[in-house]
Amino acid sequence: MSRSLARLAALAGIGCLALTACAPGSNSSAPEADSTPSGEVRTDAAALGEVTLTVWDQEVRGGQAAQITKLNDEFQKKYPNITLKRVSRSFDDLNKTVKLALSGDNPPDVFQTNNGRSDMGTFVKGRLILPLDPYAQAYGWDKRYPQSVRQYSSYSPDGKTFGTGTLYGMPQVGEVVGVYVNREHLKEAGLSTPKTWEEFEASMATLRSKRPNESPLVLGNLDKWPAVHVFGPIQAQHVAPDTVQQLGFGQRGGSWQTSENTKAAQTVVDWVDKGYLSPKANGLGYDPAWQSFAKGSGTYLMAGTWLAPDLAKTTKDDVTFILPPPPSSAGGKVVSTGGTGIPWAISAKSKNPDAAAAYIDFITNSAAMKTLAETGNLPVVETAAQKAPDALTQDVFTAFGSIVDQNGLVPYLDYATPTMGDTIGAALQDLIAGKKTPDQFLETLQKDYGTYSEKNG
Repeated sequence: MSRSLARLAALAGIGCLALTACAPGSNSSAPEADSTPSGEVRTDAAALGEVTLTVWDQEVRGGQAAQITKLNDEFQKKYPNITLKRVSRSFDDLNKTVKLALSGDNPPDVFQTNNGRSDMGTFVKGRLILPLDPYAQAYGWDKRYPQSVRQYSSYSPDGKTFGTGTLYGMPQVGEVVGVYVNREHLKEAGLSTPKTWEEFEASMATLRSKRPNESPLVLGNLDKWPAVHVFGPIQAQHVAPDTVQQLGFGQRGGSWQTSENTKAAQTVVDWVDKGYLSPKANGLGYDPAWQSFAKGSGTYLMAGTWLAPDLAKTTKDDVTFILPPPPSSAGGKVVSTGGTGIPWAISAKSKNPDAAAAYIDFITNSAAMKTLAETGNLPVVETAAQKAPDALTQDVFTAFGSIVDQNGLVPYLDYATPTMGDTIGAALQDLIAGKKTPDQFLETLQKDYGTYSEKNG
């Protein structure tokens, strides 16, 4: 979700569940940080001797807690020589504590960290976390995880370039922005689920005429960031994926002020003018918006896969989830905003990096993906092969698996700079309200992106 931190914090509760005790970290003395794992990579975890591995996570909510508890139990049974000392905190608490711990004498061995520039990027720059390329090759992560997924945990060694370079983290779960569809409303209007972008827009025109008291597309943009999940898929219809990645990751040399981005911004304006999108969207909250959709208001909801569990509880079989349909000229290639959950990383000061890598491999392997699915989470790879707990979530699994296979994920646009979340959120509110033209909207984004990327991209 975007804004990234707001999205992740919303998924996490507050708690402290430990296999031994809630502790600030291991008590071993910390070696000097190095840029690579020390010595030869060892993948036989059973042969590592007696090891205590300190693990910090934010898997405290519902299915998150269920999956990690189950996997931890299974890991300990398989490797009784490795004792897990688990420290579990809310996302906000973990985020604050990790920053202090990594530079201290008692960091965790393996931990979850937000993959944005202000967290993982800073840790890479400070050489506080290990590059995982040697382990990725040894365990085959570089083959199981496509580049469209690995890019979200990849940086240049100096931490300046995001989205390419060396792998520093491994996620368990994925997410993508798509379209929730009320199939009953389409049927009543004599429509079928759109397969192309042209059909999608044409269906909104038909729905607007046949259901004149509501906008076809539901959006609650009071919090500013939800509109980024409408603009992102629209942008992907007009702008080449490589260009979106360059802008979204804040890499040097790109430009928001192009004819393609102008078309995307103009589409938002056109949708408001045609009544596809309510001009009152800026006054409606995100939760009230999707909740009204769940109760039958509107036909389409453009939002992320993280809403599926809540929608599945109330919409039964009336609602499905599809990826944003591609333009007919794209030949079926689907591209949309998406990413991963919080990745797992290894402290550069860990005395047990091989055990930490074995743990990461265990909680991200094929068996782990099945456990994730069984506990209601969205596996980041091998998704389409999993059995979901309900029909809507199965649609989500199928959709995410498809877009990963096509390498069709492009980054959340607020990744670009530390301030882009606020910048693009406010600018989209102004665009929807008619306070900014498409050109003025893009000028605002270019100023933020250009200033930062030239210095840091």
